[in-house]
Amino acid sequence: MKLSKSGIKTVRIKEIDPNYPAQDILLKSGQLSQYGSGIYAYNNVPLKMKQKIEQIIRAELDKKDCIEVELPTLQPKEIWEESGRWEKYTSEGTMLTVKSKNGEFGLAPTAEEAIVDFAREQISSYKKLPVIYYQIGEKYRNELRTRGCLLRGKTFPMMDAYSFNKGEEDLQQSYNTIKEAYMKIFEQLGLEVMPVAAESGEIGGNKSEEFMVLSDIGEDTVLVDEEHKKGLNVEILERPNYEKYLKEEYGIENSDTLKQKKAIELGHIFQLGTKYSKPMKADYVDERSQSNPFYMGCYGIGVSRTLATIYEKSLIRDAKGNLGISLPVNLAPYLLHIISKGEEKAKRAESLYEVLKNYGIESILDDRVDVSIGSKIRDCQVLGTPYIGILGDRIKDDEIEIQVSKTGEKRVIKTAELVSKLKKLENERKKNPTARLEDYWDIKKDKNDRILEM
Repeated sequence: MKLSKSGIKTVRIKEIDPNYPAQDILLKSGQLSQYGSGIYAYNNVPLKMKQKIEQIIRAELDKKDCIEVELPTLQPKEIWEESGRWEKYTSEGTMLTVKSKNGEFGLAPTAEEAIVDFAREQISSYKKLPVIYYQIGEKYRNELRTRGCLLRGKTFPMMDAYSFNKGEEDLQQSYNTIKEAYMKIFEQLGLEVMPVAAESGEIGGNKSEEFMVLSDIGEDTVLVDEEHKKGLNVEILERPNYEKYLKEEYGIENSDTLKQKKAIELGHIFQLGTKYSKPMKADYVDERSQSNPFYMGCYGIGVSRTLATIYEKSLIRDAKGNLGISLPVNLAPYLLHIISKGEEKAKRAESLYEVLKNYGIESILDDRVDVSIGSKIRDCQVLGTPYIGILGDRIKDDEIEIQVSKTGEKRVIKTAELVSKLKKLENERKKNPTARLEDYWDIKKDKNDRILEM
């Protein structure tokens, strides 16, 4: 990407929202644009980060033989009336609706009705069960209290999956399959999540778990056993006979021993049973040629919320106290951010950019004119690229200075070695997305390298 075309704003990041500093940097630098309360547009880097998250989700669910589909986000009133949820969702203002001469529609806040309507046309026999459908797409909820930029908005990308099963036992297997996939997804994303017992809320069902990341900026309160990685959302304590429920469903003997923490909910999985299939008359024919309602599960990951959490975890402060962002190496859309000083070095930067592009290595070229090299370096720190390549006055023709954005460490190496290292790194992160790649670049002086005195 050439930076002159990106629309990034060169700003000095001073007054930052202390609650959501990384996302405030995205807003002030033009990487996020706000259209209204809870409504955002993504510029190139956060968009590509979002797509990386979606790729990891897809890959893991595909390994579990889940089937990707795409359901309409504009959904007819009639299917919501079948489930009995239209009146509740519209009267409470949760659903945004559209009226036309052809009928009334809702912008999907969730997709249980749509997937049941889809499945009852696709599945007629027990021979096709179990099956898990999933999609990644936009959802719309008329949140009265939007919060934390991408953490809670009116419109947001989400992965939602739905399992269709013959009975309780099959449902439990599908539920466990998705739970296992979630743990692998979040591991690859570098997020230490904890499944906790949760209330099912408006979605319904007999059992659900939320996937929480402990964080001071979280809006949920959880009670956790950090040693054994289990816990519960405090909302559970409002349930009648919660002690028995926690013991039977989650193996939690005594909630009094758990520690209270703040957390961000990134995912939620539900055992719905026949809550939607019965009223919507979604049945399959079993081995005895009898009709039975599907037993369903429902599973979601907030993609934008996950993106926001990764950004907030990627906040850095340089030696001068300036805030910036350093994205994880295995997720960053661009590995190298190239900057230069002077016309001659700009030509070399352009040449390096083209060489990397030919090798399939994504980089950013700061090709802007009339911008000081100091401002260019600060913009690198705002965009979050893991490595900065600097072609300055003191750099020889066959060399480049590399700076690790996370630590500020610097090293001067041959340009050819840079290309070789980036090729290996690109291959490594594609092959092993859970590897700790932050320490890949060994910033040490050896006989072939020299350290610049800064």
